[in-house]
Amino acid sequence: MKLLERKIHLLESLLDGKNIFEANYKAQKLDYNLNSLSDFIGKDTMDVHYNGHYKTYLKKLNELLPDEKMIPIEDLIKKISRYNKKIRNNAGGVYNHQLFWKMLSPNKTKPSKELLEKINKDFGSYDEFKQKFEKVALDRFGSGWVWLIMGKSGRLRVVSTPNQDNPEMNIIRNGGKILLGLDIWEHAYYLSYRNERDRYIKNFWKVVNWDFVSSEYQKLKPTK
Repeated sequence: MKLLERKIHLLESLLDGKNIFEANYKAQKLDYNLNSLSDFIGKDTMDVHYNGHYKTYLKKLNELLPDEKMIPIEDLIKKISRYNKKIRNNAGGVYNHQLFWKMLSPNKTKPSKELLEKINKDFGSYDEFKQKFEKVALDRFGSGWVWLIMGKSGRLRVVSTPNQDNPEMNIIRNGGKILLGLDIWEHAYYLSYRNERDRYIKNFWKVVNWDFVSSEYQKLKPTK
């Protein structure tokens, strides 16, 4: 049965017109140096996070899926209920981090006019959105992530998921498309902040790559 599901999954990827001909999952290269985000996290933290934790998830996922390495990671995430918990944890670890690296930038950016208008509409104001995001991040007990997502209704929401789960997984109720996310596992901040998660969360705004977030929103916003 599992072999049949794998074949169906591969066929669906082909029919979707996606490039599945990859030898294995590759590490995403950073668009900045390990010491470029010092306003947020230091070089040592970034080194452990990227070269240690992220690449370990990647290595384990490739080992766990020797016959399915060609499936795009996005498809794996969307249909994660087909796989066991080890695959779910490591696939989430890969996908979440690969988004996270893109969401960070050493350059100062700001939300596009369209995204800012949407944030103001759905949260009341940009400041209220930030307060909501920070509160949800602080309220997450233990390891996990906080996300800004667009739900099926088209409304922006702030949600949190445990461990390496994310709102695009088909096991998550009331999920949606990810626009922005913050890793709140201790490995993401402990070397730089120790137990001061609140300070880590507030400093996140200094390095958000709003150009990337705005481009993701542009793909999703309804056309008039």
